[in-house]
Amino acid sequence: MKPEDAYDIIVVGAGPAGSTAAMYAAEKDLSVLLIEKKKDIGVPLQCGGFLPHYPILQELVPNAELPVTLEEIPSSCIHATASYQRFIAPNGISKGFDVDADAIDRRRFDKHLAKEAGKAGAHILVGTNVTEVDGTKLFMDGAFGEFEVQGKVIIGADGPNSIVAKANNMLRDDDPMGTGIAFEYELSGVDVDKDAVEMYFGKDYVPGGYAWIISQGDDTANIGVGIREALFEQHLCARDYLERFMYKHPIASEKLNGASITSVIAGLVPVGGAPKVTANHNTLLAGDAAGHIIATNGGGISTAMVGGKLAGETAAEFLAGKCQLQDYENRWRQQMGLEIKTAVYVRKLMDKLMLSDRLMSTAIKMITPEQMKAIQCGQLPEPVRKTLLKLNVGLS
Repeated sequence: MKPEDAYDIIVVGAGPAGSTAAMYAAEKDLSVLLIEKKKDIGVPLQCGGFLPHYPILQELVPNAELPVTLEEIPSSCIHATASYQRFIAPNGISKGFDVDADAIDRRRFDKHLAKEAGKAGAHILVGTNVTEVDGTKLFMDGAFGEFEVQGKVIIGADGPNSIVAKANNMLRDDDPMGTGIAFEYELSGVDVDKDAVEMYFGKDYVPGGYAWIISQGDDTANIGVGIREALFEQHLCARDYLERFMYKHPIASEKLNGASITSVIAGLVPVGGAPKVTANHNTLLAGDAAGHIIATNGGGISTAMVGGKLAGETAAEFLAGKCQLQDYENRWRQQMGLEIKTAVYVRKLMDKLMLSDRLMSTAIKMITPEQMKAIQCGQLPEPVRKTLLKLNVGLS
């Protein structure tokens, strides 16, 4: 089915940011087209899902107005619920804190959000690639042939390598340390802590990054590594590091012994912060395209959805003559810009430490569980800042 020739708002990308933007815009009785290059929304999966409960999300971005779709996640979209987050230092010592969070089935969750956009009145077009952006005119091809569509406002929610961002010169800084790779396996036949999310550090397994084990209930789990290509050893790739962690890590390998790999997941994670500009007179960016991610944990579902909500609302208000489209820039930065910026600063402080097993183990020993939780939320208590700066001086 081909779309109409013109829409008020065209959203590119049906991930959490794009579907949320389309839903909020369509609720204002505007014509909205939501375009997704995947033939089946959420498949193939490019990133796993770890989503704190609503009250924790409010702590994460206290100034943000969270989308209604974050208040109650359908049980069908939840693999398992965790109550604890554990950090395992390179020397094997662990420390953690209480947390209420869900391991999300991203395939079902992304599809759920797209359906909510459809219920609100958005037209959804899957299996369609945007090949060119010319102002507010998009050229596309895919499952329904080649065609072009005209919009009044374009919302680019099409990921770290956004074609919409490139066409509007809204690019993030070209920093090799600003883009991470998340490479994951879904496993069956494992015996892991079902109540805890575990994060592992160690330069031999994840130089400058971390690995994780997240139970998905029963005998299944998601394991992965978050790492920057600039730190790879020669001739190694992200898969090599994940397999080294899975089969050779002294603690993890025992838990994962005999596991079967049922799915491979890979995606880019923009941990370098937002581009300088995310809005102009006819285009907005949201989600990964806008760097809406907490760099200290790689989590971006909730922040992407906040950005999507604001993009959809601002586009609708702009078309109603109530604001300028560029107001979006201030709106999202006021609601979560500080947390995103602080998280990037903390990530940079941690980068060097994570290349030294001795100093990383020392950092985990010195930082309290409450301070760890703050770091995960993109916050930087003064005692932690002093500790990290002191340890970084030791690397000079």
